[in-house]
Amino acid sequence: MKEEVFMQMALRLARRGLGRTRPNPPVGAVVVRDGHVAGKGYHKRAGTPHAEVLALGEAGRKARGATLFVTLEPCSHHGRTPPCVDAIVRAGIRRVLVGSVDPNPAVNGSGIRALERAGIEVSTGVLKERCDELIEFYRKYITTGTPFVTVKLATSMDGRIATKGGDSRWITSTASRRYVHRLRDIYDCVMVGAGTLRRDDPELTVRLVRGRNPVRAVVAEGLNFRASLKFFADDGTERLIFTTKEGEADRQKRFEELGVEVVPTMRASNGVSLRAAIKELGKRGITSVIIEGGSRLAASVLKEGLADRIMFFLAPLVIGGDGIPALRGLGVERLGDAITLEKVRVRRFGEDMMVEATPCLQG
Repeated sequence: MKEEVFMQMALRLARRGLGRTRPNPPVGAVVVRDGHVAGKGYHKRAGTPHAEVLALGEAGRKARGATLFVTLEPCSHHGRTPPCVDAIVRAGIRRVLVGSVDPNPAVNGSGIRALERAGIEVSTGVLKERCDELIEFYRKYITTGTPFVTVKLATSMDGRIATKGGDSRWITSTASRRYVHRLRDIYDCVMVGAGTLRRDDPELTVRLVRGRNPVRAVVAEGLNFRASLKFFADDGTERLIFTTKEGEADRQKRFEELGVEVVPTMRASNGVSLRAAIKELGKRGITSVIIEGGSRLAASVLKEGLADRIMFFLAPLVIGGDGIPALRGLGVERLGDAITLEKVRVRRFGEDMMVEATPCLQG
């Protein structure tokens, strides 16, 4: 269908904004006149013109009597920018095709109703599943106030993330690692535990592909880190340490001089409250977090039901039972208490296999 072709174009445009629009969603728009594209645009970052406004601006006078394809329902309320509905009406658009209805309670159909009251024909649901998938981070954030959380693990076929001596570089292939760097480019934040930071000294940046670095976060009970760790190298991006420890003023001052913010966080029975840390990220407008280790942090996130997605990158090698397990401390005694995985998808990256699924707690 011709309609799907133009919505696909709008989706491709929208994906350019992934990881760059927080706390707003990525959106793409295309203005079509007499079967030809007259204007196109995508939302680039919060506070800048929305996709519809950019597409209408490019179309100019050709927008009058034209059709607008947009991946997400146009806004009808004043935020950091004026309502897109007003711009659409002024431009003389005859028909609007919408992919997803906006889950934001401040919109949620009001934009569509405003367009219809202005005499504009509106159709919804064009490539709906793909448009809904595009805004899955935003949907979680705008309806709960907390970010979408993905747990990523790179393991051997027998579920080990390192040898018994701690050697883990590199379990997976360059193709897998390149894909993980693409994920870092589109997630707002990457998070690791204190053990991973000390043992692996990860950069947590985007290097194997072109992209921007996410916010970097560490969960740690104390602040006993070497300042020479790569995490403390200032690249202009936000860096956070969530900690319960008090009385380490000298270390805190040193880290803050390096541009790292130390965030006092509630204590849970097993250390830092992950629920509180993730809630705090939501307050900062972070819509998505990818957790890359270690095994205790990943297990705790899954055990507490905080994960929306899990990704296993499985390499074709066997380390053995004395290696470090991918998930340590789940405490499952009966199969009926195990975490089940739904909506399972499998992909190949070189010789590696990636299993992606939605975790579901039993009971």
